Amino acid sequence: MIVSNISNERKKYLKSKRRNKTLIFLTQIGILIGFIILWETLANANIIDSFIMSKPSRIIETFSNLASNDLIKHLWVTVYETLVGFLLGTILGSFVAILLWWSPFLSKVLEPFLVVLNSLPKVALRSSNNNLGWSRNRSNNFYGNSYIFGSFYIRNFRRI
Repeated sequence: MIVSNISNERKKYLKSKRRNKTLIFLTQIGILIGFIILWETLANANIIDSFIMSKPSRIIETFSNLASNDLIKHLWVTVYETLVGFLLGTILGSFVAILLWWSPFLSKVLEPFLVVLNSLPKVALRSSNNNLGWSRNRSNNFYGNSYIFGSFYIRNFRRI
């Protein structure tokens, strides 16, 4: 039998800490529930645009619809592809790092190319150019990029 040697003051202190922790948790849950109720009420009253901000009831409805249409299968495919991509990238990166470590000549030859690739934004290194066609907007006719001043305006600049 385990004998507890905790004083009454310590027991009172621990009880007050547990009570305080529970009160904080219940207050956080209350704030969350209040926010969701306010959000739903404002969306139903058309104070906020429910097309842009949606509303909790529509989110739950969409989630239940997705759950009944193989959501778990699609989540598994996404997790599987993420893990396989991570593992392949890690293995390939480790192999290249070991190769560069073993070969000083190859390391010196590839160094400027690796520095350039490392300085590029990772989004620029993606594999496809889907949805990056010409914009129909004349002031934004760059491959998917939106610049305030495009080359059209810079080349045809006129002083007022």
